[in-house]
Amino acid sequence: MTYLDDLAQLLRDCVEPALVPADADDLFRFYAVLLRAKGSDVTADDVHDAWSAWMQQRDPAHPSIVPFEDLTEEVRLSDEPYVEAIRAVALRLGLSPRPAPKP
Repeated sequence: MTYLDDLAQLLRDCVEPALVPADADDLFRFYAVLLRAKGSDVTADDVHDAWSAWMQQRDPAHPSIVPFEDLTEEVRLSDEPYVEAIRAVALRLGLSPRPAPKP
């Protein structure tokens, strides 16, 4: 296990098990990267992009692999439990967004 696996498990523990897709280890690793990169500033748009990258490997024709703004409100709301999990773990671990590099 790596540090990303450890973070992924913390995130998974914050999401209701019924909402976790089968074989979601890689998905939660993507969410762990968002946790480290965005911390509590993560957005549903970010979560959707990570999910889209994961789903592209599983089902490239999935109808929700579109930009976040093109999703229905119902589908957009399905990203919220993951946003909340990332924000909760970020706050618990004191992870804030990294400052932008200086030009």
